[in-house]
This record gives sequence, structure tokens and C-alpha cells, in this order.
Amino acid sequence: MVRVLSGERGSKGKDYCILFNSQWAHLPQDLSKASLLELRNQTASVLCSSSDVPRGGFNYQIPMVMRGNCAFYEKVRLAQINGAHGLLIVSKERLVPPGGNRSQYEEIDIPVALLSYDDMLDIHKNFGPYVKGALYAPKEPVLDYNIVIIFVMAVGTVAIGGYWAGSRDVKRRSMEHKRDDGTEKHDDETTDVTLIMICVFVVMCCSMLILLYFFYDHLVYVIIGIFCLAASIGLYSCLSPFVRRFPLGKCRIPDNKLPYFHKRPQVRMLLLAVFCISVSVVWGVFRNEDQWAWALQDALGIAFCLYMLKTIRLSTFKDCTLLLVVLFVYDVFFVFITPFLTKSGESLMVEVAAGPADSTTQEKLPMVLKVPRLSLSPLALCDRPFSILGFGDILVPGVLVAYCHRFDIQVQSSRVYFVACTVAYGIGLLMTFVALAMMQMGQPALLYLVPCTLFTSFAVAFWRKELGMFWRGSGFAKDLPQPSLVELPKDSNIPPASQQDREQMINPTLCVKELQSPTSAAEELADTTSKRDQTEIPIPQSKEEPADENTDNGEC
Repeated sequence: MVRVLSGERGSKGKDYCILFNSQWAHLPQDLSKASLLELRNQTASVLCSSSDVPRGGFNYQIPMVMRGNCAFYEKVRLAQINGAHGLLIVSKERLVPPGGNRSQYEEIDIPVALLSYDDMLDIHKNFGPYVKGALYAPKEPVLDYNIVIIFVMAVGTVAIGGYWAGSRDVKRRSMEHKRDDGTEKHDDETTDVTLIMICVFVVMCCSMLILLYFFYDHLVYVIIGIFCLAASIGLYSCLSPFVRRFPLGKCRIPDNKLPYFHKRPQVRMLLLAVFCISVSVVWGVFRNEDQWAWALQDALGIAFCLYMLKTIRLSTFKDCTLLLVVLFVYDVFFVFITPFLTKSGESLMVEVAAGPADSTTQEKLPMVLKVPRLSLSPLALCDRPFSILGFGDILVPGVLVAYCHRFDIQVQSSRVYFVACTVAYGIGLLMTFVALAMMQMGQPALLYLVPCTLFTSFAVAFWRKELGMFWRGSGFAKDLPQPSLVELPKDSNIPPASQQDREQMINPTLCVKELQSPTSAAEELADTTSKRDQTEIPIPQSKEEPADENTDNGEC
């Protein structure tokens, strides 16, 4: 950092980012121990020859010169022999640590650092031509407190989304025989993921990431538009169950031939749709307001993730394993392998997620949860001011958590799979944070989340001796309650054959047993009849379905 102050006494200073190489010279960690020296603006020259040195030299000054035309060593050598106590090299390009060889490091004993051209203009604008500056390197905290907020949001989204997805799916299956109301049909729709869909999805992810790396400035606006649309749908899906509980606004709009409105939506649902779209538009307009737009982005992102977890359904643990393993390889490759394939040495995943440094738009991808740094270290200005977690690190393990919850309900296991998988997700996320602190570089979260969730789910199924059912997803289609065996009232006017047909229509299981063993089936029927005096068997009755409050046909 460089703390800049005006030449006047009592003026308020401001910190600016610099990038320096500690092998040239060390900087103090405490600002109070740093020397406050005059910053001399020499940006009219590049300081590559003696003619660029002003008359009188740089006695007890820190000159600011432009980058280019010669090596860093030539600049800092000229500055040092002319009395400078430091050197700031102003760069219009991407900042890189100034380097040299070992012998050059031994010759130089003044600090040299790179300062961005925009910061140099800001210094001149705010402090005038005569300014003072102090160079220092504050200690960076290992972890920021904002990871606690990210942890709560991520684990909470996975837990709520997985619980909601499982409950809605089982409820939908148990209510399939009932008439679907038009207003709720969209909420109950789900998409079963197949093997072909998994392959297509992974290919699309790879293609989009590569295209974003090469054409970021053009495609980033497409992603922003898609996010606004998807976030509006997700927010509507999350708020609609609560809005339907309100007693007001149940009347429908009059008959019309307009698109969508010909379905005559309720006024309250129409107002909810307008509200959700408005929220997304507000974020799209003010998305670069770092003080508060991040909170709105996180809210929209959580709603989008909940909607996706409720909509996407994997029917077997085999499909879950395939999806998670393939995306595990995808994440590791684009974070750890691609730095060896790029000219800058940066991974495609990290650079696209954080936004390329040379981007002319300076836009950021919205498909992440982001929380500003909460530490008081001034290095928050230099490093990324936000910590981020991609939506994929929530959705990919989340579909497994949802599958575990659906399986829990089917086998009546007191949600042991759901709880175990959710806890495993939290542990994997903590491992990601620890690796981030130790390596000080972006981490592929799926590297830790996928093994934790998969192995935990597998271990629980193996321990409960349900691995076969868990792997094949057994029970989702055939474990629904079957009709009870009932005794039909005997009708003397109905022939025996017709009476038997009626019994078979109501109890198809009995029909199968009679084909296999007529005697045993008759004994079972007789036994059931004899027990009727002791136990009352409920007889399914055809009841008129109660009117749904959402089916109000009244016009406004």
C-alpha cells in the first residue's frame, strides 16, 4: 500500500494499491514505521537514461515514472544512484510484480512497486501536485469473517432446497390421481435428468467457460440478462406459496386473448410477477453499486438455486454419482490444469469467475454468491473486495441432498440420509475454506464437496443395508400406498362371475394371487372377511374434492 497525503498539515490521507517485489527491498508492516517522503511526479519520462533524471536528482523522494522502454532494473538503478528512497512505476497495463535476477536484487536496496495509471490520476486530482507518501505492506489476514456468512447462506440453501424438493416431489406423486389446478401446475413441474442430459450439460459448461474466457466483454451481458430472467422466475417460485395464503386478490382478470393473460391469472399472482421482475430490473441497473447491490444479488441467487433444486430431479444414486464425478473432474481441470495452458498462468475458472483484469467493461459474472470483506486490513482494496462462491458449488451437491431426502421419505428412515448428506456438505465447505487459507489461491470447491457428500451417502446406505435400493432409486414408483382389501356387499342379483370381476377390479393384487393359487387367494379373502367384525377396514369413497381457494373464477 501507499498512503498518500497532501503537503498541508492535518490533511486526510488515502490508501492506494501497489504491487511490489519483496526481493528488491522489504517494506514495514506498520504504517507508523514507514517513512513519509515526497512523491515526485515524473510520469513525463520513463527513466531509462540519465537524461530523464531531473537536475538535483531525487534526494529523499519517491519518483513516479511511466512503465516501458527498459527493464525494471534500469529504472530503479537510476533512481537509487540519484538519491531516491523508493520508486513507483506507473502502468497502464495489468500490474505485475517488478522482477530481476539475483545479482540485481543484491545491488538494489530501495523498494520498487507498480502503481496503476488510474490511481496516479486520482492522486493528482485529489491531492494536487505536491503530495507525500509512505510505502508499507500490511499483513494480510489468513481468512476473512465473511466466510461465515457465505457458509450459512450455502449450507442453508442446500438444506432448504433439498428438503423442499423432496417434500414437493413426494406430495406430487401422492396427489397424481387428483385434478391439477391450473395455477399450481407450473409449481409442481419437475425435470428428470437423464444420462444424455448430463453429457449435454457438461459439454455446454465447458464450451461456455471457454467462450467467456476469449469473448468475456461480449458474453458477460448475455449472462447478466439470463440471470435477471432466471432470478425473476426463481423469486416468483419461492414467494408464490406465501402469497397464495393471503386472503386478498383471489379474483381473476377478465377474459382476453393476450398471451399468457388468456389463462386469467389471479390478481395477487400477477402483482407478485410484477414485483419479482422489478427486483431483477433494479439489480440489473444498479449491479455495480458495491455497497448494497451484492445483498440483492445474493437474495436473487438463493431464490434461483432453490428453484433449480426444486425443479431438477435425479431418480437414482447412480445418476447422482455420474453427475457429481463428471463435474468434479471439470472443476479440477479448469482450476488446476488450465494455468499450464494459458499465457498468463491464470486458471480459466478463477479468471472468468472474478472477471479478467484486462476487461474493458469491468463487469462481473452474477452467477455467484458474493460477500464483501469484513476485515479492517487495507489490503481489501488491493485484493478482490469480495469473497465468492459459485452457484454450481450449491446446485451440484444440492441435487444429491434432494435425492437423499426423497429416499428418506420413501423408506421412512427419519431423514437420516438427508441430515448426513447436509452435514457432509458443510464439512466439505469448511475444508474448502481451510485449503483457501493454506494455499492462498482460488479453490475448486467441488474437489472437497463431491467426495464428502458421495462417500457419506454411500456409507449411510451401506450401514443401513439399503445400498441396492439407494443405488437404483427403488421405491420411488412402486412404494405408494396400495388400496386396502375390502369386502364387497353381496348382491344376489349379480352373477358369481361378475361379483368376482368386481373384486378383481378393486384389488388387482388378489387377481394375481388367484392366477397363481386360487385356493390360497380364497382363504385370504375368507380370512379378511372373518376379521371384519373385529377391525373396521376403511373403504375408499368417492368424495367431492374441496374447492381450492386458488380456483376462484370470479372476475375483478
